[in-house]
Amino acid sequence: MKTLVVMPAWNEAATIAPVLADVRRECPDFHIVVVDDGSTDGTADVVRAEGVDVLQLPFNLGVGGAMRAGFHYAKRNGFSRVIQVDADGQHDPSDIRAVLAGLDRADISIGARFADTGDYTVAGPRRWAMVLLSTILSRRAGTRLTDVTSGFRAANQAALDYYVRFFPVEYLGDTVESLAGALQNGLTVTQVPVSMRPRAGGRPSQNFARSSVYLVRSMFVLSLGIVRGRRIAHKAAA
Repeated sequence: MKTLVVMPAWNEAATIAPVLADVRRECPDFHIVVVDDGSTDGTADVVRAEGVDVLQLPFNLGVGGAMRAGFHYAKRNGFSRVIQVDADGQHDPSDIRAVLAGLDRADISIGARFADTGDYTVAGPRRWAMVLLSTILSRRAGTRLTDVTSGFRAANQAALDYYVRFFPVEYLGDTVESLAGALQNGLTVTQVPVSMRPRAGGRPSQNFARSSVYLVRSMFVLSLGIVRGRRIAHKAAA
């Protein structure tokens, strides 16, 4: 099976070279493509200097837009498995093969941060949102999911074919909505426990107000994903 590592990157010139080195060391047999999501700091130049393929978007679309480009790249080039790895260094490349192994039993495999591995923690409204989302989607999936907002996830051929037809680009669409839609269309999901590393660069923006907005938005995105998923399922059946 041909495996593609898709790495969305936005202004990650300072961190992406060592991340690429780690991925190539752990998975020398996998192909890597970086989707430069409208960076203004020379990220694409750093990637090219590392000898890695880069898709350069003309402006920032967000992770959803970057992953949509990555899925189309995978489809055009005959890859049968895709795994998303962040460019900021938080996803541990030593877990890539474990996450991919989840595809032996499901169409989508999520690297879960809250599955009794590592010490990653989230508090406040953001944590409440994650628990509520995981509870709802676990029921729809028929299996326990603890981290449905994780971007460390893999897709097999069936999921790739679906995501080429539909992959949302809105806020949280790349995680929550894409998962809800996939479940609505008969795809299966599993999770694999992973640990997270400290960010190699940048600073997460978390405070109570923003986390509260996250809670409200996540519920809206989940509802949107279910509705859109039903429409796609109906079109496929027609």
